[in-house]
Amino acid sequence: MPHDARRHAPATARNRDPILAVLRDALPATGLVLEIASGTGEHAVHFAGALPGLTWQPSDPDLDALGSIRGWAEAARLPNLRPPLLLDASAPDWPIDRADALVCINMVHISPWSATLGLFAGAARILSPGAPLILYGPYLRADVETAASNLAFDADLKARNPAWGLRDLADVAAVARHAGFTAEGVVELPANNILVIFRYG
Repeated sequence: MPHDARRHAPATARNRDPILAVLRDALPATGLVLEIASGTGEHAVHFAGALPGLTWQPSDPDLDALGSIRGWAEAARLPNLRPPLLLDASAPDWPIDRADALVCINMVHISPWSATLGLFAGAARILSPGAPLILYGPYLRADVETAASNLAFDADLKARNPAWGLRDLADVAAVARHAGFTAEGVVELPANNILVIFRYG
């Protein structure tokens, strides 16, 4: 029996539809969407299936994750879902030269700060003016009390890797501005997560 490389992230089943509801409005009706740090690939399959007018390009820097993404894609057989790219957000060169939108789910807090810097620098290279860059995950905000579960999650992340941890949204927004992005809005989503929409130019 062939090995099934597909991974499962339990949170995906809980958050994919609330995220999709926002993506329907924030993404263009047609075009190419680059997903950075696609992880298991479950989001890519769900979004590509629900948004047939868009071509979905998953990516990840981890080879096991790429195997999982390929496994989900092969099972789904969606014509608008591309094979995954090996892509490290912090790298100065990406294996893609243009996209109409960029989506990044749950990467910023589970990666070194250099990945966030590279994310916006790379997005500025490949996106056209007005194109969205959409982040999802837990963030620290000066005007919002941090949930106890997020504080515990932050401590756990830092214990696993001192370079990880929840980021202050103001710091992320400053990086975005420096790269030429404007903050368009924040959408509150379940489980103390938010979706943040930036536009290039």
